Amino acid sequence: MGKPVATNRKAFRDYEILERMECGIELKGSEVKSIREGKINLEEGFARVEQDEVLLYNTHINPYFQASYLNVESVRPRKLLLHKNQITKLGGKLAQRGLTLIPLSVYFNERGFAKLELALCKGKKNYDRRDDIKKREVDLAVRRMMKNRRR
Repeated sequence: MGKPVATNRKAFRDYEILERMECGIELKGSEVKSIREGKINLEEGFARVEQDEVLLYNTHINPYFQASYLNVESVRPRKLLLHKNQITKLGGKLAQRGLTLIPLSVYFNERGFAKLELALCKGKKNYDRRDDIKKREVDLAVRRMMKNRRR
């Protein structure tokens, strides 16, 4: 996996990540250049399995300034490139109640192709979030105690 161009930090806070996978994205030329500049927003994005295809919705890619009239719509459904058996497996898992596909990050692999890290997630409840915060604070306090003890 390459260095992430953009990450969806909201996904880690709001969802419990069950499974991750890498997939390609069907993009136009000006969109690729815009992503290379880091002008992509994954925060509101989600994916759905529709008619043996996985489509990414609500992901905003700013128009590339120098593409002028060749630019495409900034928020449009984009096809995700997965193998057929991966799509059927995802379709079966999404049939369970409460599971969603959320984009976690976008990066370029060593061959220069734009890749998307997609996750099968389950939404967290408020009390789950509070538990996470409490656990993080306890871990931080323990680390501080250990650091002071070494001195």
